[in-house]
Amino acid sequence: MTPYTTLITAEQLMALQTSGQPLMVFDCSADLMNPQAGDALYAEAHIPGAVHMHLERDLSDLTGCADAASGGRHPLPSREAFADRLRSKGFGAGMQAVVYDRQGMQYCGRLWWMLKWCGHEPVAVLDGGLPAWRAAGGAIETGQPAATPTPGDFTLGTPLAPTIDARGLACQLGAVQQTIIDARAPARYRGETEPLDPVAGHIPGALNRPFSDNFLSDGRFKPAAQLRAEFDTLLAGREPSGVVHHCGSGVTAVPNLLAMELAGLGRTTLFPGSWSEWCNTPGLPCARG
Repeated sequence: MTPYTTLITAEQLMALQTSGQPLMVFDCSADLMNPQAGDALYAEAHIPGAVHMHLERDLSDLTGCADAASGGRHPLPSREAFADRLRSKGFGAGMQAVVYDRQGMQYCGRLWWMLKWCGHEPVAVLDGGLPAWRAAGGAIETGQPAATPTPGDFTLGTPLAPTIDARGLACQLGAVQQTIIDARAPARYRGETEPLDPVAGHIPGALNRPFSDNFLSDGRFKPAAQLRAEFDTLLAGREPSGVVHHCGSGVTAVPNLLAMELAGLGRTTLFPGSWSEWCNTPGLPCARG
């Protein structure tokens, strides 16, 4: 069976569950303003058999370890540490991964991207998330898993998702070959408000496309042709291959990255530390307006 690598519908996931193909479904529901909410949301309702991946415990390294792979409010764990975490969840090298949350893909995109970063291509976002699953008549499970999973055999591969850090981004600031897209809300981009980071504003020269602009009213992605037209307008002739995505902490930038891929514009680069790393790095310029 051809692997799913971008999106999967609820109906396709249902068929996949009965196909016998190795599969693991991940629930990444979270709340940036309430880090403990993820556990409660998962226990309240999830797709049967789904494995919970907590934004802070599983998809970030908040321990201050020197081997964290990025800076910012949600530093990436090292690829090796994340591979260990995946194995502890029972994830195997040959599995199709499906990721979802309750907010379209506000949080699960992080895991979609991290699996690509670890060299695992067969991972797809459930289009529309848990609401789409419910609307399609999908079964729901509650509570926490009763048993500890058997460790999986996941192995790291060559990274399939490019990254850049703050210094690398700064070295090319203003260069025609680099276009920065900021996924935060317009008021945060303009520096009118900043609820999470110590400095308000944006990286000089960055374009603004709020990540929510990629979705229809039901939380599913807009059609590919519509996404293509919108990104063509935003880029205004700039090369898509030179795009670098960021947000506040590297989480909600991924919907823009996936949308560009759906639009046929290729897999572009993520700045994982995002604004929270940039504005805390001495000497880097910040803009407003």
